[in-house]
Amino acid sequence: MSKMKTIPTAASVNAFVDAVEDEQKRTDSRALAALMEEVTGERAQMWGTAIVGFGTYHYRYASGREGDFMLVGFSPRKRALTLYIMAGFSEYDALLAQLGKHTIGKSCLYIKRLADVNQAVLRDIVERSVRYIRGKYPSQP
Repeated sequence: MSKMKTIPTAASVNAFVDAVEDEQKRTDSRALAALMEEVTGERAQMWGTAIVGFGTYHYRYASGREGDFMLVGFSPRKRALTLYIMAGFSEYDALLAQLGKHTIGKSCLYIKRLADVNQAVLRDIVERSVRYIRGKYPSQP
């Protein structure tokens, strides 16, 4: 089995965010970090070199593959802020319709800036995803 490439590191989240060139993305990154920390109750941690993640969960698939990953996270990429919504979006059509300007991938929500989206709806999406993942992958005793 291959090893996960995106793993937690000891790198400084503040240094990473401070190094973001675009001032608006830096400001939005700080706001996203505060929102995700509040929702998860977990401190920010770097995952790999460019993702700020919050909390962890242990997954085990029917195939036998297992590992640990962040509950939720984000990365201030050049083209857009990328939010990692681990529950995916299959149950979020109504919320996404109210969110504002965005695009999605399998578990990625792309927004140019926080001002483009409804903050309450974004928070709801993050909360629902975290609740879903914690329910699907409860902590191991």
